[in-house]
Amino acid sequence: MTQMTPAQLRADAEEALTPLGRRRIRLLAQLEEIDAELRPLIQRARAVEVPIRRIAELTAVSPNTVRAWTKDAE
Repeated sequence: MTQMTPAQLRADAEEALTPLGRRRIRLLAQLEEIDAELRPLIQRARAVEVPIRRIAELTAVSPNTVRAWTKDAE
């Protein structure tokens, strides 16, 4: 068994991280798009008094984010 140099070990670690890292980056971009669509819907729901807790249950958006997005609309 040959010893790997620190540079080879780092290269292997980067190679292992790259596919999942790229996938995560794509998913985060999709999440940003979804959030942009959700924001006005959440604002409308709050305007008709849908409870913050219910919105959070339906969307997996944190209650603090729901409050912030609603405050931004005021």
